[in-house]
Amino acid sequence: MNFMRAAAAVAATTVSVSLAAPAPAYPVDCAILLCLAGGWPASAECAHARAVFIARITPWPVEPPLQIWNCPMRASIQRDKAPMERLLEIALRGEGGPWRQSQVENTSELYLAQDRADVDISDPAYDFVRSIHVFQIEYRRHRNRDGDCNTWSTIREGTYGEQGDFAWARSTPARVPSASAFRPGTSCSDYWFRGVFVDWTDYEGTYGFEEVRY
Repeated sequence: MNFMRAAAAVAATTVSVSLAAPAPAYPVDCAILLCLAGGWPASAECAHARAVFIARITPWPVEPPLQIWNCPMRASIQRDKAPMERLLEIALRGEGGPWRQSQVENTSELYLAQDRADVDISDPAYDFVRSIHVFQIEYRRHRNRDGDCNTWSTIREGTYGEQGDFAWARSTPARVPSASAFRPGTSCSDYWFRGVFVDWTDYEGTYGFEEVRY
């Protein structure tokens, strides 16, 4: 078992009580971050984290599936920690509450960033965050009585920036990954598609995706 899968499994076991609680002390986005990095290892906690991840792209509204700004990574870290050690330490904070004073260098560090990670995540170790792409697709095509081919589409693509900030931009059918069920083809046959597609790669580069039709 690789490091990230092992780390995610350990973290899932450690925070099982916290995640199961009605109002979990452990931020679910920390669980999403770790479980995504580890390839969503089999556990009730990672299953819950993945369910939240997918629920966020289930209309309406369509939200960023990972909201890293809700995972306070700055709290309880030591400056000499490597990125993945820091991530594991965040997960292990779930035992006994996410912010035990003995693990916090400075109480001024107990804060959440606005729409981005609260620490520098530009390190390539966090490329799995930037690998997440979300496509919201609405597409209709038909031939009218005069024989004209009418096509209407609205496609937007959501991506994560260097520090985990999320942004939407207009996109095109050609940008939608082939793993999606979206298949407009080149003919003018009647075609209708509406859905949200998300894909990612984990810490080791393994590809994954989910699609929600509506």
